[in-house]
Amino acid sequence: MTATAGTRAAKAKRRLPILEGILPFDPARLPTELIAGATLAALAMPEVMGYSKIADMPVITGLYTLVLPMLAFALLGSSRHLVVGADSATAAVLATGLAGISAAGAPASPQWVAMAGLAALMCGVFMIVARLIRLGFIANFLSHSVLIGFLTGVGIQVAMGQVHGLFGVSDGTGTTLQKFGITLQNIAAGQTSTATLACSITVLVIIVGLGRVNKRIPGALIAVVGMIIASSAFDFAAKGITTIGTVPAGLPPLGLPAIGAGALVNDMMALMPIVFSMFVLILAQSAATSRAYAMKYDDSFDENVDLIGLGVGNLAAGFSGTFVVNGSPTKTEMVDSAGGRSQIAQLTTAAIVVVVLLFLTGPLSYMPNAVLAAVVFLIGVKLVDYRGMSAIARVRAGEFVVALITAIIVVVVGVEQGIIVAIVLSVVVVLYHDYKPHDRVIGFAADGRPKADPVESGLQAAPGLVVYRFGSGLFYANASRFSEEIMEILEAADPPVKLLALDASAMGDIDFSGADSVRQLQGEMTRRGGRLAVYELDPAVKKQLDAYGLSSVIGAENFYETAIDVVEAYRKGEAAAPVPSAATGGTPTPGAGDTPST
Repeated sequence: MTATAGTRAAKAKRRLPILEGILPFDPARLPTELIAGATLAALAMPEVMGYSKIADMPVITGLYTLVLPMLAFALLGSSRHLVVGADSATAAVLATGLAGISAAGAPASPQWVAMAGLAALMCGVFMIVARLIRLGFIANFLSHSVLIGFLTGVGIQVAMGQVHGLFGVSDGTGTTLQKFGITLQNIAAGQTSTATLACSITVLVIIVGLGRVNKRIPGALIAVVGMIIASSAFDFAAKGITTIGTVPAGLPPLGLPAIGAGALVNDMMALMPIVFSMFVLILAQSAATSRAYAMKYDDSFDENVDLIGLGVGNLAAGFSGTFVVNGSPTKTEMVDSAGGRSQIAQLTTAAIVVVVLLFLTGPLSYMPNAVLAAVVFLIGVKLVDYRGMSAIARVRAGEFVVALITAIIVVVVGVEQGIIVAIVLSVVVVLYHDYKPHDRVIGFAADGRPKADPVESGLQAAPGLVVYRFGSGLFYANASRFSEEIMEILEAADPPVKLLALDASAMGDIDFSGADSVRQLQGEMTRRGGRLAVYELDPAVKKQLDAYGLSSVIGAENFYETAIDVVEAYRKGEAAAPVPSAATGGTPTPGAGDTPST
């Protein structure tokens, strides 16, 4: 993260982390911010109504996410760019999770809405607790490649789930694949509503066509408004095209979700896996989006401050009758493309949505369901990141497999299970990289410059001297590999190794298992009549060795600053009395024949 000097100075004057996404504000930019906010409102309103359909919530609740939750993050978050509102991924997790809870009732029912509100409140609490104990770093536990695979799977699932709405047929019940199969059977059986399909195709053509002309044209809004007018004028309902029906007017209802005190604990326990999945997804997606735009504009942002904004935003969602909100990459890009550079744009959007809720909900009752199905279908298609998957496949075959597995799990098993698999696979990827780092043996070219060769090369820095670099922290998962690799070096060495110098520059940590491996290595070198030396050891890791009692076992005289120190001492036959390093805490005392280190 970086920050301009002006931004840092301005934030230093504010003791409370509020309005960080707005201040400092340049009044000359106000017209541009207002236009960006109006653009976001035009583009985002059809989008969030689509997200409410993904979450199986009443359509109006999607608009509610653009009022109090958006306002909360604009005032309390640190990012100047992140837009918070309804999101496809968390909406999909919510719908899949609630479908498996009997207490949630039917989709869009009062019980369903209440459970969705409770889930939002729980997410908000999770966020605030995570801020208090500084768990913002958890955002990094979903790798970018796994997140691409997860969102691709969500996109496929969302798009498949809207095909029945595009054709005006029933999708039955069951998993996503089962419903999709029933949809295809009904289409093949000739149950397609021609009028509904024509409406869907018209919407798709308008949105895609206008998007190709100019991405700033609000194609979705034009399609929605046009179809509402056409539905009202030509009575689409009488022609077999179903509409969404009456939409309540007014501001979001305030209050706790309508859940009885007796059932509260059981409902919270049932929601816990869903909430945790959404919590991790919100952390990862919001932080990644904030970080990308902060780097783009040399702004600063604080993941832990954003946790407060996201937490209060979700609390506001739970108190205002809507569902979980998330940092949205698509809406953030909408504002950025329109020239918005602060949360003033988002405040403008919230104000416009309030006007719509107060005065313009009546016409929404004429909106055909096929319109929302088409909008959501395109949202799903856009989530399928085939470019990202292709890029991963070209350079990291292993990570592509992990991303592909995540996508398949989401489609075949479910979104909630997919996010759990994504978390596990991300951790596995981290462990694998640390388990099998790029280890090298170090030697010197004819001109004296160091060179690194694969361990299998058997390269010696000097006859009987092996300089070995382990490319990771040393811990329980890779400690045995560390020992085995060094034993292979010792067994194959010709001439035998008299001094094994361990390059510790990449060792940021040594746990108890790792320390035991080092102790065994020291014993093995002693048994072979050789010595173990360590150089470029971080002072913090040196303290760990002190605590494990390893420093005294290795011997203070066997800690060096650089590889050059090791080689010079070895060549002069002074390995028993080398130049003490800063790591040992000693003071260099040159003796006869000593050579200063280079």
